Amino acid sequence: MTRSRTTQISPPAVHPRVPRRTALQAGAIGLLGLGMNHLAPLRQLAQGAAAPSAANPTAKRVIYIFLSGGLAQHESFDLKPDAPAEVRGEFQPIATRTPGVQICEHLPRLAALSDKWALVRSLTHPYNEHSQGHMVMLSGRTPMPVGFDANTPKPGDWPSLAAIAGAMLPARNNLPPAVVLPERMVHRTGRVIPGQFAGQMGPQRDPWFVEASPFNGDTYGAFPEYEFHHERGQQHSARLKFEAPNLSLPSGLNFDRLGSRLGLLGALDDERRGLERSSAEQDFDRYRQQAVSLLVDPATRQAFDVVSADERTQERYGKNTFGWSLLMARRLVASGVSLVQVNLGNNESWDTHQAIFPNLKDYLLPPTDRAVAALIEDLDASGELDSTLIVMAGEFGRTPKISTLPGVKLPGRDHWGAVQSLLLAGGGIRGGTVIGSTDKLGGQPASQPQTPENLAATIYSALGIPATAVWHDAFDRPHQIYYGEPIAGLM
Repeated sequence: MTRSRTTQISPPAVHPRVPRRTALQAGAIGLLGLGMNHLAPLRQLAQGAAAPSAANPTAKRVIYIFLSGGLAQHESFDLKPDAPAEVRGEFQPIATRTPGVQICEHLPRLAALSDKWALVRSLTHPYNEHSQGHMVMLSGRTPMPVGFDANTPKPGDWPSLAAIAGAMLPARNNLPPAVVLPERMVHRTGRVIPGQFAGQMGPQRDPWFVEASPFNGDTYGAFPEYEFHHERGQQHSARLKFEAPNLSLPSGLNFDRLGSRLGLLGALDDERRGLERSSAEQDFDRYRQQAVSLLVDPATRQAFDVVSADERTQERYGKNTFGWSLLMARRLVASGVSLVQVNLGNNESWDTHQAIFPNLKDYLLPPTDRAVAALIEDLDASGELDSTLIVMAGEFGRTPKISTLPGVKLPGRDHWGAVQSLLLAGGGIRGGTVIGSTDKLGGQPASQPQTPENLAATIYSALGIPATAVWHDAFDRPHQIYYGEPIAGLM
């Protein structure tokens, strides 16, 4: 797990002056086989554990599935079969379990579960650019922050939903309150997409990122089964491998030897306490205890090790990055994480400017349908669906009219912030509900328009974060969290 964001230019090399306490901490961390890079995350985890608990949550956990690139509403949850051909596209609607509610023919498993989910067909914001769309949909704030830069995260950016949840909710079972997986969202050019981080809260409040999927700037989708290129179709990159964080003990260190090292650490602690006593030392004791717990807790290791899950489970979710990511999310919320953001699709995979119909039909919709349906079914079977809110959205929708870019063979749809469709399941929502509608072309809200602020309020409310809650910056200034009301009619 990592908090890294952008590559910084290193200052001129100087000989470091290491405080005595830091040196002792480094030695103690090293005895556990951990590096100093683990110290800051462990410190943050301990701070999270001290956060006040929320009261009366609608749910207990949230899984926010983010489809970077922008899901086409016409090809998913808001088909327009009576519109002109250049609007309606090639896909046909199919009936769902809910009378009168139809969705895309390539989402059959979700269609059979419509009594478990609801749709919002009228979420709207004014941006047609990816980074702006990411900012508003990941933060729940529509105005752009002062100094916003589409090419890089900035300290003045709005905090992400995951950062706020991480700051406001308690840590459980030595896991952080909020996790983002399986990767940070990075454009194929290498620029890090803004909106994912803590921004004004400070980098110490950045969400925890599980970097399980390597950066891939050339192909897209759910590798290895559904890896594709927008123009070339099916691809297979042998170098791509989904790897969960390694929480095993270092090579040559078994649990008996770990006990011996902990005894040595105790002796070192006695010496350290004789040198200086401070609250920071007590914090460090807690960080070390949490590090040990993460290493030796089988349930924690299993939550991350999804590629070793039994064959039947992997087949149900899909043996690909979409399936493994949602299986990991399901295990993490069961282990105590309050909010998991799952980025389904590297490098804006859902940005279907070209070959929209074969790419959705063959590579994007099948693994999504399979994995999201398996997630809903698993939570329902275990009795946890009512206490787990699932949200699936992208940064925007797609244009009502199909078009063909210069130099490409097959048509697609462009960016469209004016409207998108969301799917929500669990967390006490009424299954089979449809909130809002669009005009006959599927391009503008026709009723009950919703905003990113409303979606954020829905998530915060489900987690039990009070509407009066605030977070404080480095100068102890309060900042409100809610900027809208939870979406009415879902519960």
